[in-house]
Amino acid sequence: MSAALATPLTSADRCDRCGAQAYVRARLSSGGELLFCAHHGREHLPKLQDLAVDIHDETSRLTQTAGTD
Repeated sequence: MSAALATPLTSADRCDRCGAQAYVRARLSSGGELLFCAHHGREHLPKLQDLAVDIHDETSRLTQTAGTD
């Protein structure tokens, strides 16, 4: 999976399967793009790896904690 030169996903980006916040973007060789929440991203990852030219995964944001001062 790649993070290079990818536009960060925002809360406005929604999963194409369920409408939850998207954390995975797959750019397809056909020119299309699919967005998935973490759950559906993991579910479809094996197939996406065959079809996508780039997969941008931001699921690590789900486990980050805010620093304390």
